[in-house]
Order: sequence, then C-alpha cells, then structure tokens
Amino acid sequence: MPELVYPPVIAAAKTMFRVLDLKITVEGAHHVPRTGGAVLASNHVSYLDFIFCGLGAHPAKRLVRFMAKQSVFTHKVSGPLMRGMRHIPVDRRAGAGSYATAVSALRRGEVVGVFPEATISRSFTVKELKSGATRMAQEAGVPVLPVALWGTQRLWTKGRPRTLTRRHTPITILVGEPMDPAGYPDPNAMTADLKKRLDALVDRAQREYPEAPAGPDDRWWLPAHLGGTAPTPEEAAALDRGDRRTSAA
Repeated sequence: MPELVYPPVIAAAKTMFRVLDLKITVEGAHHVPRTGGAVLASNHVSYLDFIFCGLGAHPAKRLVRFMAKQSVFTHKVSGPLMRGMRHIPVDRRAGAGSYATAVSALRRGEVVGVFPEATISRSFTVKELKSGATRMAQEAGVPVLPVALWGTQRLWTKGRPRTLTRRHTPITILVGEPMDPAGYPDPNAMTADLKKRLDALVDRAQREYPEAPAGPDDRWWLPAHLGGTAPTPEEAAALDRGDRRTSAA
C-alpha cells in the first residue's frame, strides 16, 4: 500500500525544524535496522516526542508506526493524519486489540514506536515501565531499541504552555543498542534492563545538553536532581494520581 500521508508530514516537519532553527542532534541511528521489525522504546517528556523519536529512524529510511491513545485518532485534526500514517490506536480499557495489531505489524517487518512509561513524565526522569514493549518484541521475535529524547519538553509538555514557535532549541535524540529478546528469560527481565538502559541514555542526554537554564525562572525543564524545579518523581507520581482521580470523576 503506498504511503500517501507519512512522507508529506515528514517533509512539513523538517521544514518547520529549519524555520525554527532547531539544533537537532541524532546519535545511534545506525542501530535502527534497515529491514525487518523492531520496537523503538522511548522515554516520554513531551507531546511532540513521537515526531522526534520517528526522526531517529529516518536515516535508516524507516517509517515508525506509533502506539497512541485512542483520543488522538478521534480528534478532527490529528485523527485523519494518524490514521493516514497507519499509527496504532490504543484503547486503555481494551488493550488486547492494539497489542495484537502491533505484534502483527512487527511480524510484517514494521518498526513500532512505544512509550513504555505510558504517560509523560513530569519529573523528566524515567518512570517505571509497562512491559508491553518487551512482551510484543518477544512474541514477534524482534529487537527493542531504547531511545532517549531531551529538549522536547521545552516546546510542549504537560502542565506548561505550548511554545511551538520557540527558536534555536537544542533537541537530543539518542538511539541505544538493540536488545535481543532471545537473551532474556522473560519480558519482566527485559523490561528491567530496558529501564536501566533508558535511565543511562536519558542521564547522558541531560548532562551533555548544550544549554543551561537562562535564569531561576527557566529551571522548570530540568529534573530536580540536576538542580531544576521540575517535580521530584514522588511529587510527579502524586500529580499523576490526582489526574486519574479527576478523569474518573
């Protein structure tokens, strides 16, 4: 089936990156296989992460099918684009269908993008991971590649105003070495190792980031352990619990 939507969307995104003069650094893109299925498992700090995670696979000429919540597919603007790019909708109340769709895509040789933290990390550290990414990789017999994103939160993240026209922002994309599911006794062991690898990649991206906060009021985008004013992981977890109670009310 021809790709009628994805290539123009990528071209438009790259044009916008140039207009905004984003300072994008991609390392490790050679780890993305040029053929065959693979799971890209990324940390999650911004509503724009799928765009930049997908950019990490572009040097290998791969299009990534991202798993995203159902509401994005029913939105009048994003819905047609998401469906046209053949991303995978996730209904959190009935996840078996989306899981099966992702495994089928992997077996067909597609690259599937997953955010195993499930929601944006307000602390800008890696939260505990869901095991879906590693379970589907083991079932399909494909590698998992950890991906660290940093700087994207400065454009648009949870609890902060959008600054989509912000210029000259450095964005870091680090693609780690592939993890072979055959080397792990079960998905939980693989998930634990994925968490360690993501922690290390994100820490490296944070410490090597080429910009520092412009002043005390600009420290919100740094994690607390690096001197930022982002919530601690414990504070972020409490905020997430409050969100769930509100949405359930």
